[in-house]
Amino acid sequence: MATLEIDACSRWFGNVVAVNDITMSIGPGITGLLGPNGAGKSTLIHMLAGFLPPSTGTVTLDGSTIWKHQDVYRVMGIVPEREATYDFLTGRQFVLANAELHGVPEPGAAAQRALGTVGMQDAQNRKVGEYSKGMKQRVKMASALVHDPDVLLLDEPFNGMDPRQRLHLIGLLRTMGAEGRTVLFSSHILEEVEQVANRIEVVIAGRYAASGDYREIRRLMIDRPHQYTIASSDDRVLASALVADGSTAGVNLEGGTLRVHASEFLRFSELLPRVARDAGVRLYEVSPTDESLESVFSYLVEN
Repeated sequence: MATLEIDACSRWFGNVVAVNDITMSIGPGITGLLGPNGAGKSTLIHMLAGFLPPSTGTVTLDGSTIWKHQDVYRVMGIVPEREATYDFLTGRQFVLANAELHGVPEPGAAAQRALGTVGMQDAQNRKVGEYSKGMKQRVKMASALVHDPDVLLLDEPFNGMDPRQRLHLIGLLRTMGAEGRTVLFSSHILEEVEQVANRIEVVIAGRYAASGDYREIRRLMIDRPHQYTIASSDDRVLASALVADGSTAGVNLEGGTLRVHASEFLRFSELLPRVARDAGVRLYEVSPTDESLESVFSYLVEN
């Protein structure tokens, strides 16, 4: 069970501050690192991987400083956003070279296992330079997994993957998270993050913005109404009853669809079933319409 710690870290390049006083802890399971372009995600991952030292603060793995600590690579696998491959090698040669560099027992067998894990057996004898973007991503993943690491850092791993490849990677990440590995990945593909990550860390303009389960983060946004679509046995009666209560910021019944804006989440969640019961209305479905990860992320960026 490995834990990464970022403590009061900043990193600047000349007059440009890429990361500004960020503190976060990344433990076993899958953590999604979110932020718009230029937010500092890659800089954070590079510091966690030991590629960059923090200008101030510390970055540690289980209490040991990562910068200039080569032993961390025995338990860490890294998939950088840039290609980081040798196009003249075959896929198998590339993964095998990484296995040998790690001193893995029986490197040939380890390379075959890693290639099989990412579904690249059939293309392993082709040169990497002939691969598509998605195939290069998968062979980079195989090289990162060849020594069976406890920690995995992935910078935009879904880039260039087709839907089938993305589904395969989602399944692989879920398996690793269930095994208790510590997985951190950055992505702009919010649907995949929503499906895979146990928790999220959000950085905007180099600063820490939010952390935790995105649904819990959404519920803490008390200055923005929560939106629901409701289906019931009598939407008009239910709408009239809800309008009279102060926990709703707005009720709209249009085109046969009842939409409710609730300004107080907890009160509304208690109020709705009681109002429906008292009005003799049966609730068929209550669906939040703004609790997707995309809505949370957009709100944080805008504010």
